[in-house]
Amino acid sequence: MTMADASLFRLSRRGFLCGAAGAASLAVLPTATLAAGSGDNRLVVLILRGGMDGVDLVQPHGDPGLVALRPGMALSPDADLLDLDGFFGLHPAAGDLMGLWQAGELGFVHAVASSYRGQKHFEAQDVLETAEAEGKAGRTGWLNRALSLMPRIGQRRAVDITAAVEPILSGPNLVDVWAARPDRPLANDEMHGFGDLFAGDAAFAASFQDVANAGPGGLFDAAARRAGLIEMARQVGAMLNGDYRVASFSLEGWDTHVDQRGQFPQAAGDLSAAILALREGMGPAAWSGTIVLALTEFGRSLRLNDRGGTDHGGASCAVLAGGGLSGSGLSRKTVMGRWPGLAPEALYEGRALMPTGDVRDVAAAVLHRQFDITPANITSKVFPGLAFDGAASLLQAG
Repeated sequence: MTMADASLFRLSRRGFLCGAAGAASLAVLPTATLAAGSGDNRLVVLILRGGMDGVDLVQPHGDPGLVALRPGMALSPDADLLDLDGFFGLHPAAGDLMGLWQAGELGFVHAVASSYRGQKHFEAQDVLETAEAEGKAGRTGWLNRALSLMPRIGQRRAVDITAAVEPILSGPNLVDVWAARPDRPLANDEMHGFGDLFAGDAAFAASFQDVANAGPGGLFDAAARRAGLIEMARQVGAMLNGDYRVASFSLEGWDTHVDQRGQFPQAAGDLSAAILALREGMGPAAWSGTIVLALTEFGRSLRLNDRGGTDHGGASCAVLAGGGLSGSGLSRKTVMGRWPGLAPEALYEGRALMPTGDVRDVAAAVLHRQFDITPANITSKVFPGLAFDGAASLLQAG
């Protein structure tokens, strides 16, 4: 394991942290969409940590249940929402991605989840990244397992953008680690988490707020955070334009228990900025053979809590981007998956989006497309127990 030299996220946290639509079906992925590909392809996996609200990012404005569940928060194409296919729309904070959508380089698979049904972040993230049962001894990351099956493995170097290898890339295959500096400004959800943690200590809480509200260069500086993220993603793109073929990194800020209307746009904008910075860093040739896959550990409750936020649970949506999607079935400009609807009887536990698809199916289709990994190897070595047929639709309609 090696450590690449880098100097990122120079802006400091200071010294503070030291002390009827229910029956509607989405388009399914046809055989041609992610048919096995060849060539010098690349894959970037983004983990959206905290539980990304897929119903906020890709809003089903054609489902009457949305307004009923989220009055005052649900958007419409007549009020800022960016229509995707007549039924779904993209949150305006991610609007910079619409150019990719129009070019056939952006896709979404809605109502997907891992096998985990609890509400604990770390447990859910482990299941998402290992695709193995919680608590199983010797677990490895599914992306590390896939490295063994990629052709010309010696040329397909992988890099994890973190201080230590994350679960998704943990395993026997060597992975380089490129550590961005940890002294970056906090994300919105981290800010609220620290505020809640020390709310009982009046003096500490007051000091925390003073530092948090310090403005540019302070504990929370949205502009500085975005700039650091763009710099990092652009450099990752440059690495993928060189020796690397696989990369993974995380985006924080999705645990929107408080003030979702204020917090979510920042996180959605970060996702948009990261994808576009990756494209810029790669250049057109490398981007043309790239797929970016963004996954999250679980979705959010559909109703707002008493703090204007949402809580853990249910399904979310997977995000796909990259020139590797262009010319495939994804360019039909329709949101994929099987939409369960938002009628009361259709909700998961009566409060969240019902999972109708498996995130492993999405990842399996991408691995098959990008690296010619056979369905037999995918179902026996990468995602044991998954029923994946490379000649079948990604998700079944219903």
